Amino acid sequence: MLSYPLRHINPKIIHMTIHTQIPSLKIGLVSISDRAYNGVYQDQGIPALKAWLDLAVTSPMDIIARLIPDEQDEISNTLIDLVDVESCHLILTTGGTGPSLRDITPEATMAVADKDMPGFGEQMRQISLNFVPTAILSRQVAVIRKQCLIINLPGQPKAIAQTLEGLKDADGNITVSGIFAAVPYCLDLLATEDISMPYLETNPTIVRAFRPKSATKTG
Repeated sequence: MLSYPLRHINPKIIHMTIHTQIPSLKIGLVSISDRAYNGVYQDQGIPALKAWLDLAVTSPMDIIARLIPDEQDEISNTLIDLVDVESCHLILTTGGTGPSLRDITPEATMAVADKDMPGFGEQMRQISLNFVPTAILSRQVAVIRKQCLIINLPGQPKAIAQTLEGLKDADGNITVSGIFAAVPYCLDLLATEDISMPYLETNPTIVRAFRPKSATKTG
């Protein structure tokens, strides 16, 4: 189902619902690319993110996906809309995190942040350094806006999966933890007395969410 946004933010929007239950977890996916937005090539970021989430997350989800160009104001306005209007709990962006002049996703993300979460970017670069030395050129950041965690991911589908789920040995044992293992507990910590947060659960064969025992629900 396609629906289109107000023109002041001008993204291309795709609403997708995963699972049949009424969703309690809302996730925004934002692919940032001039060429994909203008139809030069087909966007790969949103399909890659959706496919990974469908495998990794076992909680009901409502996904709002937006394809937008590399424009700082447009990126910031889209993030604000997804948090303040759509009430997303988690936003994953892809694209625009390199050193080129048009790569301004981190700047647009930091502009709307209440808190910086530097550990996510540090871990993503650590994972990618196992494959390419140019991982140090990546500038992904993660921030908190209100009760939403916003994470900038790499632009390549393979790198997206690697940073989210981490690295495993031949027997499937985790050798380097992926960033998504920390996402569920991060969302837990954003709850307030007035506004609760969804309890995000994962498929442990893809990524095992880590929570302290005191924060883990049983049954």
